[in-house]
Amino acid sequence: MKPMQQNTSLKIVYTDDDVDDRFFFSNALSEIPIENHLTILNDGEQLMHYLHNNYKDIPDILFLDLSMPRKTGIECLFEIKENELLKNINVVMLSTSYKLDIVYENSIIESLLNIGAQGYIRKQSNLEELKKSIQNELIKVVTKKSFNI
Repeated sequence: MKPMQQNTSLKIVYTDDDVDDRFFFSNALSEIPIENHLTILNDGEQLMHYLHNNYKDIPDILFLDLSMPRKTGIECLFEIKENELLKNINVVMLSTSYKLDIVYENSIIESLLNIGAQGYIRKQSNLEELKKSIQNELIKVVTKKSFNI
């Protein structure tokens, strides 16, 4: 695939405690025609340590699993959005779907967006669907960077 026209490589951080989800995400991302540098982290504590040690080189976008041990995605989202140096990171939350209760899932999504998440992706078992969801979020970031929004 030909990479999408952009000024620089997107710095992407993906944080998830599930090794299979990390592998699936990485594979999906590798098939998207947007130049990127991916950093994968295993949990929320590791993420916050990484962000605090890399203030000068924060990611363009962070894909963050909602449910993790040690520090949840919601806890990380709050910390990021309350920190002046981190609050402008584009954060996309990921989670397995709540098939039994779509109203509950929609209320969680609304809450995440109100806290400051850019988006929400339901984890897919279909590579093409996951790829499309990731690419849509990356295009938002590329567009913002192109227009300095």
